[in-house]
Amino acid sequence: MLRIVGLMSGTSYDGVDVAAAELTLDGETLLLRPLGHRGIDYDDELRAAIGALLPPNATTVEAVCRLDNRLGEVFAEAAAVGVELAGGRADLVVSPGQTVFHWVEAGQARGTLQLGGPARVAARVGVPVLSDLRSADVVAGGQGAPLVPAFDALLLADAAATGPRVALNLGGIANLTVVAPDAPPLGYDIGPANALLDAAARRLLDAPCDVDGARAAAGRVQADLLDLLLAEPYYAAPPPKSTGKELFHAGYLDDRLAALDAPVAVDDVFATLTELTARTVAAECDRHRVVEVVAAGGGVRNPTLLRRLAALGAGRWRLRTTDELGVPAQAKEAYAFALLGWLSWHGLPGAVPSVTGAARAAVLGSWTPSGPPRAAVATPAPRRLRVVDDGSGRVAARTADCAAADRLIPHEC
Repeated sequence: MLRIVGLMSGTSYDGVDVAAAELTLDGETLLLRPLGHRGIDYDDELRAAIGALLPPNATTVEAVCRLDNRLGEVFAEAAAVGVELAGGRADLVVSPGQTVFHWVEAGQARGTLQLGGPARVAARVGVPVLSDLRSADVVAGGQGAPLVPAFDALLLADAAATGPRVALNLGGIANLTVVAPDAPPLGYDIGPANALLDAAARRLLDAPCDVDGARAAAGRVQADLLDLLLAEPYYAAPPPKSTGKELFHAGYLDDRLAALDAPVAVDDVFATLTELTARTVAAECDRHRVVEVVAAGGGVRNPTLLRRLAALGAGRWRLRTTDELGVPAQAKEAYAFALLGWLSWHGLPGAVPSVTGAARAAVLGSWTPSGPPRAAVATPAPRRLRVVDDGSGRVAARTADCAAADRLIPHEC
């Protein structure tokens, strides 16, 4: 049994979701007992610093360094909250960090960068920290995203025996996992869920979001703007694929609005962007002929979006949230990263090649220790080093005495 704290900050960069879980393997079933979850908001200054660094903005190494350490302090605080939720004791923390760049060229992921100072997290909570979870999959030829399908495939394994199910995440980006009978899981990023809506809110409302989808509900879908948005080539690209704020950012929306013959009313912008998310998500669910969609993420707090999704799926698939399965919709990804930490701790792969397109299933993450591994035998610090015979018959050994490191003591042949 392991107690694991999972952290998650998505492409909306509005804060950190924290979840604590107890995971126990029972035969072929992994038992997850939620111990609590909480959300920690970024302050306005930090959100502005992240936004200023994201593409297409120019930045400096200094700005990256400063933000990495500032985020490390926030993630450290979030990890401490997670340990409290776990009853004051955790075995490890999974801190994937804040994605600031996901490098994709010609449909192939070339690299990815998440900031979040894992050493600061480890120093704060005193347990090993798993970070940089995407790079191993990218190196194996994968997209490095989405990673949550490993969790989805296990969660929906039994239900999928009666028909294809989709696990849908409505974060900054909408992504899905298709779990179907006698088929490997399939997952990919669909397109923007909240990314463009939040960009519009900052531009047009000077607010972080359209609360409860109220402005969208008051507006009307503008067909010319919707057609222009749906013409984005990313939607037609086959999976595996991943995307983010590198494509769907405020400037992207500005360009589409500027291309229209007449200005669009503010409420109509929100109505059209909400319709964009609903249409693109529903089209992918229909393509996989699913019978049920299980949603999570910040987008489930938008009743206007959920109503439109339910209407588009009426008669073909049912829409519900992960809360009905015992996983809080707002914390699902944090719990998913806790599970990925359990897999990595046991040397098991967490990326799903049928999802990411990798050549092999990769064990995810880099470990930042906090002191020695718990299973290590106490060993006194060495005072000297001796290089022994390399087997060639030549003795090339030298002894270095750390008490007098400025001199070599020759080995006598």
